[in-house]
Amino acid sequence: MSTRLGDLVERLGGRLIGDADIEVVGIAPLGDADASHITFLSNPKLRGQAAQTRAAALILSAADDEIVAASYQGARIVADNPYAYFARAAQLFAVLHADVAPVGIHPAASVDPQARVAASASIGPHVTIEAGAIIEDDCVIDAGCFIGRNARVGAATHFYPRVTFLAGCSIGQRGIVHPGAVIGADGFGFANEGGAWIKIPQTGAVRIGDDVEIGANTSIDRGALADTVIEDGVKLDNQIQIGHNCHIGAHTAMAGCVGVAGSAVIGKYCTFGGAAMVLGHLTIADRVHISSGSLVSRSIREPGQYTGFYPLAKNAEWEKSAVIVRNLATMREKIREMEKTIKSLGDEQE
Repeated sequence: MSTRLGDLVERLGGRLIGDADIEVVGIAPLGDADASHITFLSNPKLRGQAAQTRAAALILSAADDEIVAASYQGARIVADNPYAYFARAAQLFAVLHADVAPVGIHPAASVDPQARVAASASIGPHVTIEAGAIIEDDCVIDAGCFIGRNARVGAATHFYPRVTFLAGCSIGQRGIVHPGAVIGADGFGFANEGGAWIKIPQTGAVRIGDDVEIGANTSIDRGALADTVIEDGVKLDNQIQIGHNCHIGAHTAMAGCVGVAGSAVIGKYCTFGGAAMVLGHLTIADRVHISSGSLVSRSIREPGQYTGFYPLAKNAEWEKSAVIVRNLATMREKIREMEKTIKSLGDEQE
């Protein structure tokens, strides 16, 4: 399956320099592309490699085009954001080459008569859909998924194999949920009485917006009373934990192994590096960016980049630094005493 460059630009925008009738079958890296591929340049450090690529067409910025054009002989698509343009083009090629899921309900699936499944949906083998659940148009529910009572899956959403989507939860349109994700398990809610733990029933649900992607083996807990909320456009990587009653703002992205404790409220357009941690009941403003491995232990009211870890060092050096940090309070008192002594000596000399 191929597409004309002219059709691609007509659909995605950009300025085409070259033959609009060139046919391409997909996207490849600069060094691997051949005359059947389109490629892209988003890092100015790779301009030399871009000039030598054998690709039929090159996506690049206007600034890079001024430099690369003299050496590169193929067609060029000038775009404001080449990397984003590449992403959208890759989506188009993925659709062209994708295996189309068969419409209908597999004979090995178990669908309660009180569930509603759109005629255009694809339900794979060994899927369980309980009473009251709604599966909207063009959904794909792959093998082994579980969809609980009164859950709702929005149009064109794709659940990969073994997704667990428990009772009362909802997800909007065009969602992607990868294998092993668990949405709507009980939050970690217990009251302590005399050293024993008393379970607090988790009666809320999980509400997920449109265009959300959830990685493999990620867990999003249902709320204790109110719902856990994931707004539109949120992207969650693999093995992330979102605690009960959290609220994640639109278009926030989290890398693998991030953990967010219960009742944290995170703003829009935030990013979290891998293994970052957020304590419970905190509030994080819009457009906050947390570095990998950082621990957020207080609310953040202003946008910006935040980092909370020591630079990596050999263990012996790190232990020495830790001793210094532990003794800072004592050192501060000693310095204050020294300042007082120096000041008094100066006063005596006057």
